[in-house]
Amino acid sequence: MTEPLIYELSSSGRCGVFLPELDVPQAALPEEYLRDDLPLPEVSEVDLVRHYMRLSQLNWGVDIGFYPLGSCTMKYNPKVNEEAARLPGFARTHPYQDHCSVQGNLQLMYELQEFLKELGGFAGVSLQPAAGAHGEFTGILMVRAYHEERGDKERNVILIPDSAHGTNPASTTMSGYTMVEIKSDERGNVDLEDLKAHCDERVAGLMLTNPNTLGLFDEHLLEVCRLVHDRGGLVYGDGANFNAIMGICKPAELGFDVMHYNLHKTFSTPHGGGGPGSGPVGANEKLAPYLPGPIVVKDGECDFEHEEHCYHLVMPEKSIGRMKSFYGNFGVFVRAYTYIRMLGAEGLKQVSQDAVLNANYLRARLTGLYPMSHDRVCMHEFVAMGRIGGAPDVHALDIAKRLMDYRFHPPTNYFPLIVPEALMIEPTETESKETLDAFANALIQIADEAVKDPELLHDAPHTTPVGRLDEVKAAREPILRYVPE
Repeated sequence: MTEPLIYELSSSGRCGVFLPELDVPQAALPEEYLRDDLPLPEVSEVDLVRHYMRLSQLNWGVDIGFYPLGSCTMKYNPKVNEEAARLPGFARTHPYQDHCSVQGNLQLMYELQEFLKELGGFAGVSLQPAAGAHGEFTGILMVRAYHEERGDKERNVILIPDSAHGTNPASTTMSGYTMVEIKSDERGNVDLEDLKAHCDERVAGLMLTNPNTLGLFDEHLLEVCRLVHDRGGLVYGDGANFNAIMGICKPAELGFDVMHYNLHKTFSTPHGGGGPGSGPVGANEKLAPYLPGPIVVKDGECDFEHEEHCYHLVMPEKSIGRMKSFYGNFGVFVRAYTYIRMLGAEGLKQVSQDAVLNANYLRARLTGLYPMSHDRVCMHEFVAMGRIGGAPDVHALDIAKRLMDYRFHPPTNYFPLIVPEALMIEPTETESKETLDAFANALIQIADEAVKDPELLHDAPHTTPVGRLDEVKAAREPILRYVPE
């Protein structure tokens, strides 16, 4: 039986929320914002609660099951992080409070900056950017400010490998630069000959995702950084895949001048649906003065009795300014800070080791049935191809949809674009061998189904509340609100 929509339950006079009487003077609402034509349903409280409860049960989340979205690092989020973020001293403070009343908040931010500096090997870190792409944009603005201050205004090109994250070109364009794509070689590295051909005096920098979106650590990394630096350019590191190398190597020591971190990926803060997020940026000594601010500093001039240190917000010497109004995503910092403190140095290293181990275990189990983009040991993720021998009409999308019938969220489809029929799989470190085996067994069974009964895949999913959608039509002709008949 199909549950009735909440609009269909509407009956004039019903009310789901009863507000207390006003204990302050009533203010007049702006006339230009008042509307009489909003067909909002009138329902009881129990109908309203059941409506949202049903919606929550139709949704998929990492607390329900495996979420192997490649490039997204959808790991389980320990609930201790949530408890820490809800502590009254953190949850009930306001971003614009005077610094004297939020010393604990500022201390947490300062120590988080220091942790990220140590992990990346950088001279400075700013927590300003609100997301990964925001961090990319920030890093390229810092590169631009660096070149402009030196009077090097002829540099107008950013090089981006074809294995980079998809937001890199947008960050480049928004920063006023022209993007030039660099090819990958047969082993999934940056093609050195193509890089040399495009690396000239016009190059402001290179945006490099390492490990890249093929799930591979670039074997030419040191040479790539040297070539760009020798031409006077800078190297930006897309740290979205930091989960593979955290605690094992430091990007600044490999040649990166600036890099963003994803606190909502690597450091276990829930994400999805547009937020919450955080994309702090780390920079070496050359670029640290240009970091966006304010950042937190600790000094010995304290305004409080019996306190050794005081924390202040300051702007770096040559800062590019604010990237957003203020630190409204403070809860993300608390979660990431708790995660780091709970694990410690050895624990963070083990996170990366286990993430790499899990990915290679899955890759090994699927090799032979699903072609791999590259015959190499991967890092935290790998890219298989949705091409099954004996089933020429079955595609990656069919495989992904059929996985839903096995109660698995599909992996990332058709990305990176340089791999045909891409299935990008990232298990993360938080999944057990039993879960990985169940996922692998499902994909093995689907490969068998593809040969024996391809229509089963073409019509999938069969057991979900909603069947296969016309995703192209949904993108071109979106229906963004319910309109009652």
